[in-house]
Amino acid sequence: MTRYEPAIDLDAITAIDVHVHIEVDGHGHASLPEDLAAGAAEYFSTDGPNPDLDSVAEYYRERRMAAVVFTVDAETQLGHAPLSSAEIAEGAARNNDALIPFGSVDPRRPDALDRVRRLIDENGVRGFKFHPTVQGFDPSDEAHFPLYEVLQEAGVVALFHTGQTGIGAGLPGGRGLLLGLSNPMLLDPVAARFPELQIIMAHPSVPWQDEALSVATHKHNTWIDLSGWSPKYFPESLVRAANSYLKKRVLFGSDFPLLTPDRWMRDAETMGSFKPEVLPGILKDNAARLLGLGG
Repeated sequence: MTRYEPAIDLDAITAIDVHVHIEVDGHGHASLPEDLAAGAAEYFSTDGPNPDLDSVAEYYRERRMAAVVFTVDAETQLGHAPLSSAEIAEGAARNNDALIPFGSVDPRRPDALDRVRRLIDENGVRGFKFHPTVQGFDPSDEAHFPLYEVLQEAGVVALFHTGQTGIGAGLPGGRGLLLGLSNPMLLDPVAARFPELQIIMAHPSVPWQDEALSVATHKHNTWIDLSGWSPKYFPESLVRAANSYLKKRVLFGSDFPLLTPDRWMRDAETMGSFKPEVLPGILKDNAARLLGLGG
């Protein structure tokens, strides 16, 4: 096993995409059950391929970008075995010029803390991805606070899905998934109790954008990534914040492969969403600072 250590040349890249999903492993196993994967593809109007990790690395190298890569472990809720976060970290280690691994552990597992510690200590992951709706947990529940304590002590990042999701959309009852678990206001007590834990609120948090901006304004250990939506559809309040009072804590993310960085960049340029003096921070500098890259 090779422990991940980054070898990213910040001067050689133009952006760090902080939100990239690995959807299939080297054994042909998919990250989602078939019905959820098909529903998500319809929701995002995409039926493109799901590349493996090495192909993702090459994709980002070709664009002179780096990418934070992860899966979502939601086995308790979905009854579907996840991709291996340890294998993702191993793949990132052999592509450490382009990839940065985050782990994922189902918080409802009885051995969640042990799994988190192993991924940090043995595999060198730089953060963890959580999806409260898909994983079926309330992030503000104090039962999960020991997990956050481990993350804070290790100095790794916690990335939470916020807002509505395409996972389960259109299926009967949304496949039982609860949107309210991804209200960013549920992260406010987490940020308050763990002030050194750096928390990314992923996506424009529709329909709770004002809540996300409120949390980010009040708790300076919180960040917002701009993944999952084309910049054409960003709420005006989010764009205003990114261009001004939150410009140091807003991050570029795509949600690849469901939304590509090519489309994100094209639409951002077309819309003229971000001030030229702010854009370098959003695309690269803020993420490099958050992730401790470049010394």
